[in-house]
Amino acid sequence: MPLALRERLQPFALTATDGSVVSPDRSADKAVLGIVFWCNHCPYVKAWEDRLIAVAREYAGRGVQFIMINSNDPVAYPDDSFEAMKTRAREKGYPFPYLVDETQEVARRYGATRTPEIFLFDRERTLRYHGAPDDNFEDASAVGQHYLGDAIEAVLAGRDPTPASTAPKGCTIKWKK
Repeated sequence: MPLALRERLQPFALTATDGSVVSPDRSADKAVLGIVFWCNHCPYVKAWEDRLIAVAREYAGRGVQFIMINSNDPVAYPDDSFEAMKTRAREKGYPFPYLVDETQEVARRYGATRTPEIFLFDRERTLRYHGAPDDNFEDASAVGQHYLGDAIEAVLAGRDPTPASTAPKGCTIKWKK
């Protein structure tokens, strides 16, 4: 089961592609924190990648921070290796830390099952939105509902997001055997 709405953020400290160790505490001054389970190889992540980069850049000045976490098994999916993560983050100019969850423990604690899967927390680090970025991974120009953007706006305004939860769409997390 994923974290339920209004549950508290689960702490972690993971290595980022730049070699630093990142924890949510590092973003304590941010009004909104998005924890997103992510990877390199998934076609859904690739489809939403530029949109998530744009959202991160658009909201950075308003106190919103994202942290991307790759929990996939790199033995089964070499495209998701730490070295490949470093390359991807550099090539795309990620405006957020991209972390490796080698033990897959963070994904398990969050109840994450997909990539991408968004957990959006307010200033008190309570979960306010969980799910997909928007309603159309295939065609950015055909998006009818910007779930993530709408949720961020609601949380920044002190309102409950509507919807507060959507079904995450994406590839399953590739668990180690």
